[in-house]
Amino acid sequence: MIKNTPPMGWNSWNTFGANINEQLIFDTADKMVETGLLELGYEYLVIDDCWSLKERDETGRLVANPQKFPHGMKAVADYVHSKGLKFGMYSCDGNLTCAGYPGSFEHEFIDAKTFAEWGVDFLKYDYCYHSKIIHGKYLYRRMGLALKNCGRDILFSACTWGTDNTAKWIRETGANMWRSTGDILDTWDSVRKLTEQQDAILPYGGAGSFNDMDMLTVGMFGKGNVGVGGCTAVEYKTQFALWCLFGTPLMLGCDVRTLDGEMLTLLKHPALIAINQDEECRGPVYIGSDNNYNTYARLLSGNRIAIGMFNFHDHERNIFFFTRDLGMTAGCGYHLEGKDVFTGAPISQDRDYVECCLPSHDCAVYL
Repeated sequence: MIKNTPPMGWNSWNTFGANINEQLIFDTADKMVETGLLELGYEYLVIDDCWSLKERDETGRLVANPQKFPHGMKAVADYVHSKGLKFGMYSCDGNLTCAGYPGSFEHEFIDAKTFAEWGVDFLKYDYCYHSKIIHGKYLYRRMGLALKNCGRDILFSACTWGTDNTAKWIRETGANMWRSTGDILDTWDSVRKLTEQQDAILPYGGAGSFNDMDMLTVGMFGKGNVGVGGCTAVEYKTQFALWCLFGTPLMLGCDVRTLDGEMLTLLKHPALIAINQDEECRGPVYIGSDNNYNTYARLLSGNRIAIGMFNFHDHERNIFFFTRDLGMTAGCGYHLEGKDVFTGAPISQDRDYVECCLPSHDCAVYL
């Protein structure tokens, strides 16, 4: 599969962890359609770890836990497909998954074939309990090749957490998206740290193989599997703006069945989604930071520029964006005109910099 814009969807792990079952997936599929999330591009519904039995069957195939999925995975996939969604599942390149279920090490081809027969459209492939004498790039090449030859078009989501210099070799494995971070937690500190990890690897993502900053925690408010402390509505706004500006996959981790109106409106923000899904798929340019705020710019199609200003400090700050860093000198004869994507207020550059005052942990995004 060639994916030319960042994948969008939902994953079960952040909220539900091991507490997954058939009815949850059916209800989530229903809600993704009812709330309009599918219409805006959130098309993948992905079941994470803990879906299988602890042993393979006599033919060496993975088996869905019949207590959690009594009708089997093919029936679950069929229901998800009937809603117009695409169906995703999880495995791992080690002998075991991260939660201790059978991994796909040395079972790559039979597992890929099994997933294809079930109707899987997306495979999240984790990095736990893998061989210490075989480099990860070879293990991901195996599954990449197996998926290419399984008879079905399956998006390959590599979850290597950014270890072993993932950014430098993951594209060659056929992965369509690749995790550049450890697991996200539903805290502001986690969002900030994951963002800081991106500066050195911003050039490596792009069309066909997207840098994945992990599933969003927007709307969790401290509930669920990774709901350690929760974030404020402002911090969720900043998280979503960062993910959109960075062009990372937008995989929801909240319980969409109980998502409140403010968070649903944020996750459906048309201008931010359009930035994330821009057809040129260019990465952001890191403009600068004083360890309290970060500023990024991203060239978009149609001769447009997205500018994001983020206050990571714990109190209000004045933040600056200097147009020189885009290549616009004071005497070039050009200036920026646009709008604030959150308020719609127009902005016109009358100096060689843009300035805004941001509350703690807030952001501004200009188009």
